Amino acid sequence: MPRLRSTKPRPPIPREIGILLVAAFIIALGFGLIAPILPQYAVSFDVGAAAASVIVSIFAFTRLIFAPVAGVLVGKLGEPRIYVTGVLLVAVSTLLCAVVQDYTQLLIARGLGGFGSTMFTISAMALIARLAPNESRGRISGMYAGSFLLGNVIGPVLGSLLAPFGMRIPFVIYGTALVIAAAVVYFALGRRRDLDKDPAKNGAASAVEVVTTREALSSPAYRAALASGFSYGWMAFGIRTSMIPLFALAVFGEDLGPKVAGVSLAIFAVGNGIALTFSGKLTDRIGRKIPILVGMTVLLGSIVAMGYFTSLAGFIILSVLAGFGGGILGPAQQAAVADVIGSGRNGGKALAGFQMFTDLGAIIGPLIAGAMADAISYQVALSASGAACLVGVVAWLLVPKTIRPVAVDAENANQGK
Repeated sequence: MPRLRSTKPRPPIPREIGILLVAAFIIALGFGLIAPILPQYAVSFDVGAAAASVIVSIFAFTRLIFAPVAGVLVGKLGEPRIYVTGVLLVAVSTLLCAVVQDYTQLLIARGLGGFGSTMFTISAMALIARLAPNESRGRISGMYAGSFLLGNVIGPVLGSLLAPFGMRIPFVIYGTALVIAAAVVYFALGRRRDLDKDPAKNGAASAVEVVTTREALSSPAYRAALASGFSYGWMAFGIRTSMIPLFALAVFGEDLGPKVAGVSLAIFAVGNGIALTFSGKLTDRIGRKIPILVGMTVLLGSIVAMGYFTSLAGFIILSVLAGFGGGILGPAQQAAVADVIGSGRNGGKALAGFQMFTDLGAIIGPLIAGAMADAISYQVALSASGAACLVGVVAWLLVPKTIRPVAVDAENANQGK
């Protein structure tokens, strides 16, 4: 007998989450303005390439070390307050970057931005986990990722139009955009006391239950998400943005290499965007485990293969596939963590742990791979990175699959997808 599809209408997206999607686009748009010029801006203060790369790394490093504090603050003060505070910190940091006079000042300003970034990132994920309907967590996670992706794609285009006005102007524009984003979230969410009411008690005022790190770690799905988050950060953020451009330069030379690297990053975004059009709905329909395994395998395999298929066509095809894999993996992975937290609960601490593992992979991945590339070869470095990141695949293979595609919060939180 053929299986009938459910005709139950899809629950609407909560207004608060819609506001977060708009804010995410504004933030990503501004980040896209400054990301391409940041290394050159650092070099303008008479420092070398190594010092310029530290300006990029300090942001991720401060995100990593401040994540536990941000998770505690989210649990004590609530998501809206910490979100707005974090965005304003990044705004101040960015505006300071526009007026700094030397490299040290620029380093301090970017480090401050990392603190703010982890505050609003964890707060946003916690709000989505708490407010998203059970049946739509994957879809909403995909939409949130899509908002960031769209902003990151449009941002560099606008940045190129601002190039004649100097390298400081994009920082002013980004800082201003962040103030606007913070204001939108503050007036829409910051004054809403009903966000701290318990939906299970028909809106009665109640202290929001906080998910402890110990409780989250008791879930096989959460432990697997930590492993896959580490692998995702290593490959999608670390290797893709740092090693692949250098490898393209080594393979295609100084004339063609930078162009190939730029095309590779852009095509990755295309593949990512294609996957995001359906991956969120897919993970809500069939569960988290299969999309995570498929996405991680495609992502790892594509990046490792770049070391051996070094034609221009190979770079383009494999970049699309890598982006496609990341687009399948991301929403499922975030939805899996949200399942563990459950609706109506504050998951700041659990999300902070997940964010830390992702940032840790993004930081140490390029360091280890870069050392191997210098000592041996890029092919060995990429292959070793892929082998190390198989930990994410293995971890999810060991997670049991639930019968229902979507967990019912506490009842299924300790099982995987």
